[in-house]
Formats: sequence, structure tokens, C-alpha cells
Amino acid sequence: MALLPVQVNIKAVDDSKVGRFWAEALGWRVTSQGAGATAALPDGFDWRNPVGVCVDVIAVPEAKTTTKNRVHLDLATTSADHQAELVARLKALGATPADVGQGDVPWTVLADPEGNEFCVLEPRETYRDTGPIAAVVVDCADPRAMARFWGEAIGWTPHEVTDELAALRSARGVGPYLEFLRTPGVKTVPDRVHLDLVPGAGDDKAAEVARLRALGAADLDVGQGDVPWTCLTDPEGHEFCVLARS
Repeated sequence: MALLPVQVNIKAVDDSKVGRFWAEALGWRVTSQGAGATAALPDGFDWRNPVGVCVDVIAVPEAKTTTKNRVHLDLATTSADHQAELVARLKALGATPADVGQGDVPWTVLADPEGNEFCVLEPRETYRDTGPIAAVVVDCADPRAMARFWGEAIGWTPHEVTDELAALRSARGVGPYLEFLRTPGVKTVPDRVHLDLVPGAGDDKAAEVARLRALGAADLDVGQGDVPWTCLTDPEGHEFCVLARS
């Protein structure tokens, strides 16, 4: 059995504007999935057998609050010049500087056109082959426990597990890392950014959802009604969805 991370789901009042921003930011193509949904997709992306993730922006009526997102993207760069050029290009696309208390650090913190924070990292050897998204980063209280849950949930390999940071990556050695960063505070509002998973070929969605519940996931009702996906939360309350393959 396997669940595959397939997309980073971002909520936005203007999905088209934010979706276009992320497509331009990542160098991907933009596609509309109907009213209220805009996706940024890498070339050749197959959502039933994803290598890496895409970005799916979904329209919601509520604007982002001033609360910092507890899930964000880190973008990779290959040199100091690349980092500076990327930051300048992102600002021209509508990104703005963000202060999340980072102080004097070698990476740059920005926010997309609706205030979703993300980081442009300085060059790091670890992320040399991830593609434009280096990592999906989750703020949490217990990185070790989160790594255990998510490692079992998606079968990714641990690359570093400490009290402060845990990092997982696909056993195929492709795509971004999934990282859990020990962060003060507790989750107080729904995540503006979350992961969507899809069952592997031949795997049963209901069985996979049952397996997640046994690992510690909880059912989530956000008023979704009768839909083909299942909404859950991980052991620290971060929302995520399991999609149907059809």
C-alpha cells in the first residue's frame, strides 16, 4: 500500500491570480480546472503517478489572516546570483518581503500576492536536484512524532530526524523534501496550505484512509459534503486530503 503526495493545495480569494503567480515563480505551466481552481503544473506531470508535486490553488471567500502559515514552501537556488535573481523576479511578479521573526538569515522570506509566506533559500547541496521546490515545510511541536506518522503514511525515507527538524524524501530520490520544523506556538486557524495525497496504482482509497486513521489521523469536516476526496488531520491537527484516482 502507498499514498503519494500529489499537490500542494493553497487557498486564495483570487485563485487565478495566485495560481499564475506560482506558475511563473516555479517556471511551470498554468491550467484552469474550472471556476475556482487554478493549477501550476511541471511539464509532463501525471497526477496518478506523481514525481514531485504540483501546486493547486483553490478559491475561498475568506482572506488570509495575519497569522503566519504553519505550512510553507522553500524554493531552491543554485548560486548566490541565482538567489538574488530569483528574489528580484518574484518581487516583480507580486511577491512582497515578509517578517516572520527570522532575523539575520541567509535565506529570503517573501509572501505571495495573498500573503502566503515562503522562503527562497541560499544554495544548499541537499537541494541540488529537487527542482524549484526544495521542501514543503511544516511547523510543529514534535518533529520526531510527525516524521513517524508521515513516514508511515507515505513511505518516504527519513534523511534527518532530530528534536528540532525531521526531513523525509521519496525513496526514489526525486522531488522536494517534506520537513517538520519545531516551532513555538500552537495551531489556531485552519491551514491555508496543505498537502493532497493520492493512492498508488491498485491501492484502495478506503483501505488507505483506514490505515491513516489507525496511524493517528482524524476525520475532518470542513463542510465538504459528498465529495470523492477524504479530509483528515494529522496528529498535530494539520489538514490534508486523500484524493480518489478516478
